[in-house]
Amino acid sequence: MEHPSPLTTRFSTEERYRLLVEAVADYAIYMLDSEGFVVSWNPGAQRLKGYSEGEIVGRHFSVFYEPDDVRDGLPTRALATAAREGRYEAEGWRRKKDGGRFWAQVMVNPIVSHGGELLGFAKVTRDLTERRAAEEALRRSEEQFTLLVQAVTDYAIYMLDVDGVITNWNAGAQRTKGYAPHEVVGTSFSRFYRQQDRERGLPAKALATAAAEGRFEGEGWRVRKDGTEFWANVVIDPIFDAKGVLIGFAKVTRDITEKREAQLALEQAREALFQSQKLDAIGQLTGGVAHDFNNLLMVVLTSLELLRRGLPEDQRLHRLLDNAVQGAKRGVSLTQRMLAFARRQELRPVNVDVPSLISGMREMLERTLGPTIRIDANFPAGLSPVRVDHNQLELAILNLAVNARDAMPNGGSLTLEASEVEGTPADKLAKGGYLRLSFADSGSGMNAATLARAMEPFFTTKGVGRGTGLGLPMVHGLAIQSGGKFVLESSEGAGTRALLWLPVSTEASPPAPAPTPVPEARERVAAHLVVAVDDDALVLAGTASMLEDLGHKVLCAGSAKEALELVRGTPGVGIVISDQVMPGMTGAQLFEVLRAERPDLLLILASGYADLPADLGPLTLRLSKPFDQAQLAEAIFRATRD
Repeated sequence: MEHPSPLTTRFSTEERYRLLVEAVADYAIYMLDSEGFVVSWNPGAQRLKGYSEGEIVGRHFSVFYEPDDVRDGLPTRALATAAREGRYEAEGWRRKKDGGRFWAQVMVNPIVSHGGELLGFAKVTRDLTERRAAEEALRRSEEQFTLLVQAVTDYAIYMLDVDGVITNWNAGAQRTKGYAPHEVVGTSFSRFYRQQDRERGLPAKALATAAAEGRFEGEGWRVRKDGTEFWANVVIDPIFDAKGVLIGFAKVTRDITEKREAQLALEQAREALFQSQKLDAIGQLTGGVAHDFNNLLMVVLTSLELLRRGLPEDQRLHRLLDNAVQGAKRGVSLTQRMLAFARRQELRPVNVDVPSLISGMREMLERTLGPTIRIDANFPAGLSPVRVDHNQLELAILNLAVNARDAMPNGGSLTLEASEVEGTPADKLAKGGYLRLSFADSGSGMNAATLARAMEPFFTTKGVGRGTGLGLPMVHGLAIQSGGKFVLESSEGAGTRALLWLPVSTEASPPAPAPTPVPEARERVAAHLVVAVDDDALVLAGTASMLEDLGHKVLCAGSAKEALELVRGTPGVGIVISDQVMPGMTGAQLFEVLRAERPDLLLILASGYADLPADLGPLTLRLSKPFDQAQLAEAIFRATRD
């Protein structure tokens, strides 16, 4: 077999290496002598650096370096390192022929003879400009993201490892939770949960949900460094690596305590509005019922009063008649409470000195409460009078005393106190001075459910026949109608305190009028031709009967329109007595027409409502319904006297 000579084999191998080097176009592969001068140059070097072989061979390789690097001796150190350590590798900026720069990865290896003599260097350079640009862009992006996260102060943004240990911490987290980074990084995020929540395993459940479902979101109480609690909105997202392995969690927490409080306040306001609308609807219904009941009671009382005049002197019959009258008057009292709740009770506000009023009621209150209940009245000197209906305030005080008595079946104490305070819109009062009257008992108190319904009309915790459920609503209605408010405070087993706010009077107390002798009903005035107006036929008949019994001649009208026709068509009419609430035209509207046509008429408006026009005219008197014959005679007497 024929063998090639060693010389032939060596040249063919070199040729093959030469062809390989020249075929590489993405790398600059060239040789330097031991001093760093270029001795060979491949096409990749020409492509990368822009020099042809003829332009660069024989020149020092430092031509590829930045001037600053040359001054710092970097080319020399590179060769020295390669010679000493057998390899030099680095990255940095290099220059092209046209002056342009590129980011180069450089590898320099020494070329040594068999005898160990340094012959030169093999140098390989690769252009990594695009990769470096991508890495730099990524670095800038990461820096910007870090700056962004750190700049967010309204959100706590941080990361956890797979076990819930905190790995980083932003400024928002420090602001929200109070911890500096060195205080929490490396600790479990469960430290932010309340003790009872940790015991229930909520932190672990949150991470498990995020890992299983791809997200966890919830709200709850969290704890700051100083121990205070805040209501937090929490979002946890899992973080996976490129292979889909869970490596941690991203956690965002926001303090929404103010938002939650605003929502709760809105819900409370809606509930208060609903309760107000409900009570207003009940009040309108109650006022309507009371109006009709007033008419019925007036018929009953009028008939009983006229019946009494025709009865023989029989004690048994008169006793039965008295019982019927008392029952009807109790009905009148009930309608007054209903109208007070509905804020339609006719009030006659005067200046009232509360300590004097209660002092005058002391004996009655003691009888009402009984010997087992002690009354303590503590009033500072110099309290201003309040502007309120005297009789209605007495009734309100009596109602509150009865309620206190029923809450203390085994005895106790009722403490009455008063103080002057300034009202503000925050107190749901007009700005100004108020007298706050307090009734505090030592009774059983009320639970939250009972307290919430205490001022609802017809609601009572008393036994059947022991209460109408209108006592507290009546007090509430009086307070509101008088320009104040009524508040109940109570808890089970700790008694109840009722607070009645009434406006302090800004008017001087008028002198008491001198008493005017009032003659007996039948002798009060001369007979008149009277037009009686009421849309309720029974009430109209009763009113006419009382007027006739007083000696007057009566014309009856079932409506304002009919009354106008009677007055216009009947000479000699001197008095018109009209109900207020009638279909088509009210009594006040009727009187407005009559004053224009007959200014000489005496006008008396009868109503159980408080919401009457402010100006009824100088010749108009008001008569509260239900009225009896004596009150009717008194109204006619006053009208003719004035």
